[in-house]
Amino acid sequence: MTGTKATALDRFCRETGRAFTRFDYGGHGASSGRFADGTIGGWLDDALAILDQVARGPVVLVGSSMGGWIASLVAIARPDRVAGLVTLAAAPDFTHRLIEGRMTPAQREALARDGFIVDPSDYDPAGYEIRRTLLDEGRNHLILGGPVPIRCPVRMIHGTEDTDVPWSLSAELLARIESADATLTLVKGADHRLSAPADIARMEAAVAELAR
Repeated sequence: MTGTKATALDRFCRETGRAFTRFDYGGHGASSGRFADGTIGGWLDDALAILDQVARGPVVLVGSSMGGWIASLVAIARPDRVAGLVTLAAAPDFTHRLIEGRMTPAQREALARDGFIVDPSDYDPAGYEIRRTLLDEGRNHLILGGPVPIRCPVRMIHGTEDTDVPWSLSAELLARIESADATLTLVKGADHRLSAPADIARMEAAVAELAR
């Protein structure tokens, strides 16, 4: 909740008179639990609980990276509540496409033997513990295997120099969603964070367009 994009969006919504809700998934930020114990289904349940029990009226969902996948799943699960979707460097199906798809033979062997691997990360010097349960459970929530039943307006933003999540993943999601009002903005030279002032301005403009 204290990241650059979340705090900027909080400020933007206050200044423009819009209601805004932000939260940390279990095992993230201020929430209890450990990241290593989490699953896509568990984090989806967190998001649905916030939508069902805290937010009121139609909402515009904003999700970054994994949050783009979770927000997409929420839009599918609650089509009557979601008026729009904004994704930043969306990582749909990342457990299958980006973790399993990039694992070395040694990592696969370690996963089978130990039930987990430690994935290096630019965001945490200790890396992330990736458990087999995350990968196995994540298969229950894959969306890129066919048409994606998201029909609300969608605005996607992705950097061309994103080395964590390739922009082609956003392009594939764009091609598969059923909404006729959907766009993907590719930002030349931008990385995965999308936290530069110009990137924040793009996010705010997308939210303003959908949150009328």
